[in-house]
Amino acid sequence: MTNIYFEDEEVTEDDLYFLCYMIERVARRLHQRDRYVVNRIDRLEWMRLISVANVLHCENPLEIEDEWIEEYELQSGNFDVLDVDGELAKIIPTPTQMGKVYQRLILQTLGSEENYVDGLIRVYNDELCETLDNYTCGAFYEPSYYITRAYYNGGF
Repeated sequence: MTNIYFEDEEVTEDDLYFLCYMIERVARRLHQRDRYVVNRIDRLEWMRLISVANVLHCENPLEIEDEWIEEYELQSGNFDVLDVDGELAKIIPTPTQMGKVYQRLILQTLGSEENYVDGLIRVYNDELCETLDNYTCGAFYEPSYYITRAYYNGGF
């Protein structure tokens, strides 16, 4: 995928990872599902964000959260991904870990005509995300090839 500002510069997998990581951080902070954050930001804006991700990753993530919340008028909700039964969920993944889970799923299901942004929007709007974000069941902890197979099969 080509950077929209510098045609000789490629967007990297790390740039995609950064966006997935920030989506997770913002969604957790606002008590929203990841797809809420993804769908509140226009596709063209995602193209801009991924093109500047190599610079944004040097910024303070808390400041980026604040900017996204204000700029995209993101509202608080009532879904807390961290509200799990401690007896059933011994492992709560960090935003860094979930960013990697989603990055790998996007990359492994990316169509030949898709770019990273199209894949991001597609994956975060799939029903499988509700299972991945249910930390009680631990689906996020499965190997990436198994998560990819579950995506193609319509569930675990």
